[in-house]
Amino acid sequence: MATTTDYKAQLQGLLPPGRLWDALREDGSLADQLLAALAEEFARVNDRAESLLNEANPRATYELLAEWEAFANLPDTCTGSTLTLQERRAVLVQRLTATGGQSVTYFQSVVKRLGYTVEITEYRPFICGISQCGMQALNPPKMRFVWRVRLTDPRVTYFRCGESQVGTDPLLKINRAEDLECVLRRVKPAHTSLFMSYEGA
Repeated sequence: MATTTDYKAQLQGLLPPGRLWDALREDGSLADQLLAALAEEFARVNDRAESLLNEANPRATYELLAEWEAFANLPDTCTGSTLTLQERRAVLVQRLTATGGQSVTYFQSVVKRLGYTVEITEYRPFICGISQCGMQALNPPKMRFVWRVRLTDPRVTYFRCGESQVGTDPLLKINRAEDLECVLRRVKPAHTSLFMSYEGA
């Protein structure tokens, strides 16, 4: 990161050689003060340009978070508007990186990004010749389109330095999964039925 001193040295290096210019390079001279003022502005612009690089990353954005959210069509009905800075970033990253899928692993990754821990159960119908009596429930054929998500714990968000906003975010926030069911119903395959179990929340 270039500092005011670095820019001042660069500006002084651009002055032409000669006795007159050497006198202007002396500390405290009018030219020295002018170069110091220019160097301070160059350093400020340099710092803002470097911070803009951080704002280009949705995982670290702060000043441009609202613009990122508008780009990702957030907040929406699932996320609500009472999220901490960490939660807003997590929802944004989840929205931007979601690829879609129908496997248990995919749904667990969606849930993990939201900060929850769940158990997912898929049901299978009883099929003669394949299923064993006494080992599997006598489910009807339509049960192959049913799955259950059991929430084992609520989401706990701790205040973290560098990730949370002082004066706005609480030191600890416990969510009872208001957003979880909404998000899962949005991304689930259309032909399936989802049942939520809140035993751990």
